[in-house]
Amino acid sequence: MQQFEIAFSGQIHPGAELEQVKADIARLFQADAALLERLFSGQRVVLKKGLDAAGVAKYHAAFQHVGAVLQVRDLYAEPEEEIIPGLPAEESSQSTPTLPYAAGYALLQVTPRDEYMAAFRNVQAPDFGIAPLGDDLQTTPEEVAAPDMDLSAFSLAPVGSEMGQLARPAPVALPDTSHLKLLDK
Repeated sequence: MQQFEIAFSGQIHPGAELEQVKADIARLFQADAALLERLFSGQRVVLKKGLDAAGVAKYHAAFQHVGAVLQVRDLYAEPEEEIIPGLPAEESSQSTPTLPYAAGYALLQVTPRDEYMAAFRNVQAPDFGIAPLGDDLQTTPEEVAAPDMDLSAFSLAPVGSEMGQLARPAPVALPDTSHLKLLDK
């Protein structure tokens, strides 16, 4: 059996008046001003989960009647993330700041799939892409010249010689107490 999730993000049908839609939704949900503010904030707000097709049809008809756009999602469908590659750094507009590590790479634009992923909407990350099979992903390090150091004062000790370890302390001789006895009183 299919189950659905319904959500609302404040969108209204063209031609509908916002104040009238707000009033009708407030009447539908018996909502106070705080809930209305949250519903019309532009963020996706999940209204109900686990609805069957008949329940979705009722909510859809009610929202259609008041002029609001209801979002319906199948709970068992695979979530789709729409990834839109950005422009390369040299072609990007002046309004988008370029990151130092993103030079020459496109910026990845991800459309959030739900309210949890919406927190990452404004994150700018470089889209490094995928290298073809067999490409070397690590750059060759530069040759670095050895430092000029005078090591003539150092020498190697022969194999098996003492390397200056601390001498072990001499074992302490314990006194002989075998001749002592305890007496009862």
